Amino acid sequence: MKNFEKLATPFTVTSGKDFRLGDYPCDARDMLDIRRKDAEELLERGIERMAGLQERLYAENRWSLLLVFQAMDAAGKDSTIKKVMSGINPQGCQVVSFKAPSAEELDHDFLWRCARRLPERGRIGIFNRSYYEEVLV
Repeated sequence: MKNFEKLATPFTVTSGKDFRLGDYPCDARDMLDIRRKDAEELLERGIERMAGLQERLYAENRWSLLLVFQAMDAAGKDSTIKKVMSGINPQGCQVVSFKAPSAEELDHDFLWRCARRLPERGRIGIFNRSYYEEVLV
């Protein structure tokens, strides 16, 4: 678990106060010296832990979780979602891929299509892309 903590700590938000996304790294390749076999075992343990936390999230029905995958085309968003979320109960998880906006979506502000796809309490939502791209481009 020590390797996981070493990897996760730079990306961990401990307080919602004074949070600035630019203060957090976006590339972890140089932060963790680990063999592939060890990384796969670490991922497997993490998936088991996430499955337990998902059950708790559902049972408490107080919060939801939103994961946003934002990267260039062919950067591995789909395969990362598939691999990392493989142990999660699909009944409590929804993946939304944001492609080119539809005519209906264009009739609303740019946040509308994301806001209506936010996960309900007790569920996990995954955005494959998001409105970040629309703001930045």
